[in-house]
Amino acid sequence: MAARKLQRIIATTDVHSTLGTAATGLLAHLHALKATSLIADCGDFFEGSGYYHLGKGQLEREILTGLYDVLAPGNHGWLHYFEPELHAMTVCANAVREADGAPLFARVRLVRIKGRRVAVTAVMGVQAFNCIPAHQREGQQATDPARALRAVMLEHHHRADAWIVLSHSGFAEDLKLAAACPFADVIFAGHCHSDTYGPINVGDTLVLKGAELGAGYALAEAVPGGWGARTTRFPHTEHVPQDLAVLAEKIAFTGRTLSAVLGTVNEPYRGTLLDRGRLLGQIAQRLHTGLGADAVLLNETVLRPVQLGDHLTLADLLAIEPFDNQLVHARLPDRHRGHLDALLAELTEQTGPLVVAPRPLPHDLRSVLTTDYLAGTFLDGRTHQAGLRLGQAVRPVIATPLPQTP
Repeated sequence: MAARKLQRIIATTDVHSTLGTAATGLLAHLHALKATSLIADCGDFFEGSGYYHLGKGQLEREILTGLYDVLAPGNHGWLHYFEPELHAMTVCANAVREADGAPLFARVRLVRIKGRRVAVTAVMGVQAFNCIPAHQREGQQATDPARALRAVMLEHHHRADAWIVLSHSGFAEDLKLAAACPFADVIFAGHCHSDTYGPINVGDTLVLKGAELGAGYALAEAVPGGWGARTTRFPHTEHVPQDLAVLAEKIAFTGRTLSAVLGTVNEPYRGTLLDRGRLLGQIAQRLHTGLGADAVLLNETVLRPVQLGDHLTLADLLAIEPFDNQLVHARLPDRHRGHLDALLAELTEQTGPLVVAPRPLPHDLRSVLTTDYLAGTFLDGRTHQAGLRLGQAVRPVIATPLPQTP
């Protein structure tokens, strides 16, 4: 980085392993800008497509270590940020060990941009941190982001002329963060998948977010008297720099594997953007009657909305259910037995809209059929496996297998 003349900061967010056609534009454009730009990511670069399912993060790791300078950790792919190469690139002011409050990552990175001394730090929202599977974050916690940022600023204020924050908290939370930390010049947002991209001014702080799923990025550059910021899309290109040709071929090879056709898409899903609530409603009813579970409890965000055509491909299926969830029987927390409305409200706040079957739930319910993620993170753990993965339940609902060829 010492030999580069940095002019700006570029930040992506929530790429979620979207490494298909979008990847060419991302690779080529970031490669072209790297000589003059500090390139950052606001978290969740991993998980969310068949590329991650098949490659277990190797392609994403190569992109990050080859093109990026600094990372904020995301709740998806949390353990990857502790791998040596990625850990050295990751900053976070408020992720700490529970036992002694020691930071899990470097808290700040100092760089020069157009002659200015710039401090780059990051935070993770408490809600986002709590979405990490419980066994992955055991012994760790996220402290209050605003308080952590103020502490880092007070410690390093004499070393920096400007403060840039990479946040994995959600756009609405980042507007609050900007109001609580007016010393921040720019906050790059992530985690929320909202339709708000900014830039929005909160006092003298700019809050903005790049387009998710590898579609675009946010940019901030030093201008007289402050910072200018905007969002833009990655330009479409089929040309990949020679330096990245091997990586691009690895991505293309995986893409060819993912293009395998699994069946014909059923009505009413054919030619539409997947309605997750409708699909999960059908799945929940099937599981309730077919597996004899007292009740089924699923959150809509366990699936991704995917545009479907006439045929279901492996890429489609792994994009719809990218997290390889195992279905399990799980105990309800004792404090919620007999108070199911409170449980559903709490889970909705943490995970998004829910699908349950039957409705209403039995008053004396003791266990539910759900995903291993919900069981281990928000309920009292699994009692036993259901012997079925969620993706296996998705496939027959949305597609009919192709006729067997002799």
